[in-house]
Amino acid sequence: MSVPQHTADERGEQILSVFGTAFGELLAADPAAFRVKFRKMAASAFAFYRGTACLFYADLDQGDAGRGDGNIAGGPYLDEQTGRVWIHGDLHAENFGTYMDANGRLIFNVNDFDEAYVGPFTWDLKRFAASLALIGHAKALSDEQITELVRTYAAAYRERIHALAAGAKEDEVPSFTLDTADGPLLGALRSARARTRFSLLDSMTEIREYERRFTEGDGSIELDAATRYKVLAAFDGYLETLPDSSLLRPDSYRVKDVVGRRGIGIGSAGLPSYNILLEGHSDALENDVVIYMKQAQTPAVSRHVTDPAVRGYFQHEGHRTVISQRALQDAADPWLGWTELDGAGQLVAEVSPYAVDLDWSDIDDPEQIAAVVADLGRATATMHAAADGDTGPAEHAALVPFSTERAIDAAIAADEEGFADLLVDFAHSYGAQARADHQIFVDLFRNGRIPGL
Repeated sequence: MSVPQHTADERGEQILSVFGTAFGELLAADPAAFRVKFRKMAASAFAFYRGTACLFYADLDQGDAGRGDGNIAGGPYLDEQTGRVWIHGDLHAENFGTYMDANGRLIFNVNDFDEAYVGPFTWDLKRFAASLALIGHAKALSDEQITELVRTYAAAYRERIHALAAGAKEDEVPSFTLDTADGPLLGALRSARARTRFSLLDSMTEIREYERRFTEGDGSIELDAATRYKVLAAFDGYLETLPDSSLLRPDSYRVKDVVGRRGIGIGSAGLPSYNILLEGHSDALENDVVIYMKQAQTPAVSRHVTDPAVRGYFQHEGHRTVISQRALQDAADPWLGWTELDGAGQLVAEVSPYAVDLDWSDIDDPEQIAAVVADLGRATATMHAAADGDTGPAEHAALVPFSTERAIDAAIAADEEGFADLLVDFAHSYGAQARADHQIFVDLFRNGRIPGL
């Protein structure tokens, strides 16, 4: 497979056009936040790739990124069912980490569901495969070694999907927990276990007159009375979206304090957000809980999925993010919900002390990298199989009323050899494209050619 050739100037104009569509309104509202975002993206090709899901899907849609499967039901391994799977939307090697589920278990799995949507399952796999090529290149692995890593990921994904389709029991395909994980995954889980809620609260709050309050400064923005009233009204709407199991002690949701914050990360630049301090499950101050309310963004993939049933299903982007996360993540955060503020959909979730991202900085040995990649392949397959009409709740089955693992298993079985080849081909091709795009982006940025900055 070859990527269509463009001059640097032509590709630069393409990048600017996609950025204008994806970031235009937010950039105009908060250019300072985007200067921070873009400087982080300039640091490396992988950081650039992380921040440009919009460009990735635009390339897929136009056929610039591989075998043109921009049509939701077109391309290898895609049909009416496998083109309509709940997908992560921004699946790359750094979007995995730990969380504490609703049952109090620490789990290692996929995280960050801001881009989740319903679409072709291969889009997740391609995005991950290209990220492997970028990490491999940054670690000075040869093309042959990168090829083997992608094949390892494909084989692990294939094996787990087949086991799930065949009805494997939970003990045969266990989640990654403190009891079942090893290597860097176990290290991340142990690191999460060593964290405490008290330490998180201590970093964000203080005790004033026998009550906990947010610490002033450090990125917190004091709210005026009118804004505070709107946030609290939105909070009341959020409570109505929580499952009954989350409301066992109503006083847990008593609001103690609220402050504003503004997202400046790679994925949340320009998005207004708020931190809300709650009573928690007891009167003890160390059991207080911090949740965040963040304006949800339009997922990049949604601009390239034309199915009206998918587009019309979600009330707003906050609803979409929460329903998608509940679909893809087993026993999700019990504080996870949605609301509206000033007409915009909001995502609400806990600021968890137990969230630890997979750290690739010390994963350098090729054998260790391969073992981690295999585990991530299994985690991806488990995620794709989680939300469907076979086992998922009714709210998920309405969009995906069939067994996703059986549909994917059958599609791959029709061309076993070509499956890994497809991902290998794409990884090398788009990895090279992303490295070239990164340099073009840096030149655009440093020469003042990004409108609005």
